[in-house]
Amino acid sequence: MKHVLAVAAASLAASGNAVMAQQVEGATGGNVRGSATAASASIADVASVSPALAAFIHGRLQGEVWQRPQMSARDRSVATVAALIARNQPADMPAQFALALDHGVKPAELSEIILHLAFYTGLGNALAAIPAARQVFVARGVDVAVLPPAGGDRLPLNDAAEAARAAGVQQNFGAVALGVVQYTTDVLFRDLWLRPALAQRDRSLVTVAALVATGQVAQIPYHLNRAMDNGLTQPEASELLTHLAFYAGWPSVFSAMPVFKDVFAKRAG
Repeated sequence: MKHVLAVAAASLAASGNAVMAQQVEGATGGNVRGSATAASASIADVASVSPALAAFIHGRLQGEVWQRPQMSARDRSVATVAALIARNQPADMPAQFALALDHGVKPAELSEIILHLAFYTGLGNALAAIPAARQVFVARGVDVAVLPPAGGDRLPLNDAAEAARAAGVQQNFGAVALGVVQYTTDVLFRDLWLRPALAQRDRSLVTVAALVATGQVAQIPYHLNRAMDNGLTQPEASELLTHLAFYAGWPSVFSAMPVFKDVFAKRAG
């Protein structure tokens, strides 16, 4: 149902225009490119309140976690951006959005991540990310013409896989909430997931990271399997948990680990 995505895209654009007047150049000290963690609070600011936290950020997080070879810097940025949006944590968004662009995420891809998470973490969370994204886009001179439109071509649909998914959802939940079942098919899997601005592997990575970050463990098996079908390797999925422990917290990751373990075991068997 392309009309629904068009409305969502228009809503995101309208929100961006509404906050445009609020943008203040230099909100990140004039250097939105420079740090993986500094946003409204610089490392010096953090050190003035918690020297130990500042040392952890500079040393362990930036100097060790982000350098681990099991996951690319681009994938780490995609996962971090997804976690921040999913958890509605805007303070670190300007720096992390800028860092994602430095790591090779395209502005069109960042725009599409925000759209995708409007459906997987709620419209309000997506709208909350608009000011930070616009700030970075303005600072980088990103023209709206390079961002994904509401309409346009869609990727080919895997008819057999989609038919099986839709039949299962209909059988399990058709009598519970037929509207949810219908929109899941029409909006999510026959439109959103077929938008070409974000690769299927990236879209799956964003989804799984958001599910872990928000503790939605019941939804992880389907989407982790889909992510691995879309090219995410088991070592990368494992490292995703390690990375998210620092951005979503240990409890969220430990809640997800039994589910990951079960998916890994069933795929290996």
